[in-house]
Amino acid sequence: MSKERNQTSVSELGEFGLIDRLTKDVEIKNESTIEGIGDDAAVLDYKDKQVVVSTDLLTEGIHFNLMYVPLKHLGYKAVVVNISDIYAMNAIPKQITVSIAVSGKFSVEALEDLYAGINLACEKYNVDLVGGDTTSSLTGLVISITAIGEGQKETIVKRAGAKPTDLLCVTGDLGGAYMGLQLLERENEVFKVNPKMQPKLAGYDYILERQLKPEARQDVPAILKKLGIVPTSMIDISDGLSSEIMHLCKNSGVGCSLFEDKVPMDNQTKQMAEEFSINPIVAALNGGEDYELLFTISLDDYEKIKNDPDFTIIGHMTEASEGINLVTNAGSAIPLEAQGWNHDK
Repeated sequence: MSKERNQTSVSELGEFGLIDRLTKDVEIKNESTIEGIGDDAAVLDYKDKQVVVSTDLLTEGIHFNLMYVPLKHLGYKAVVVNISDIYAMNAIPKQITVSIAVSGKFSVEALEDLYAGINLACEKYNVDLVGGDTTSSLTGLVISITAIGEGQKETIVKRAGAKPTDLLCVTGDLGGAYMGLQLLERENEVFKVNPKMQPKLAGYDYILERQLKPEARQDVPAILKKLGIVPTSMIDISDGLSSEIMHLCKNSGVGCSLFEDKVPMDNQTKQMAEEFSINPIVAALNGGEDYELLFTISLDDYEKIKNDPDFTIIGHMTEASEGINLVTNAGSAIPLEAQGWNHDK
């Protein structure tokens, strides 16, 4: 039988005592970090490289449900969500700041679990935690993370830049995080009715991990560099494939043909979709939170990428006048709709 930890209220430590306790294990790993936690501001030195910055906000009850999301997993995922945006610029994340607003229901030990996940992600992705803020909340937990990275001017990739005839490529597989969420939500509803009922999660480890502990594609910039490819545009898949394609098209002023039979999906995703009577392609198009990278490359780079197991070519860009279309397995072209991931529902 596990022993329960004694719970310490945040008020016992105060703001600065809490910060000291949560960040006592933070270690600096990057030369660009001159000054981290402990001063009025962090000091970073990037010399001749370009700096990229991204920030994200996660709110309890909107972006996560603590009924089934462990705090350590939440801390890890909060970091991944942000640094994925840096990789989507073909850059390398180096530092993060973390700000939290917490209600009285959270003990110091609970927040230590959250920071254990944050520190684990920093260790895995070689990122320095260099600052942040803490404050009170009346409604629960809010996490805001800012990620800072570096890249070379000539290899930074933006959403704008795709040209007609460019190939549309994606990493990994899609729809798993969404189907993992559907499974967790279903079992949570069962628990509400009968708390003694054990959740039926066996056999779906992959899609559960895709939802609870996703990974950012830190390998992709190095792989692209090795292949000698600089994408013409790129974005991470946080709001669903359809939404991200439309972002690339809008910013680049092009259209797109996406082929349904080319969209990569894991077998667990398909099985779970079948259980819920959901078309798997709907999960891939509109699910979100996969944190894979979607990018375009010049047709001239086809030979470099065609046999690489890390990437799948799922379509091609067209003239804007041709629209943004899903080409179904039956060969019909259907205008793509960006339903995407709606956190306000």
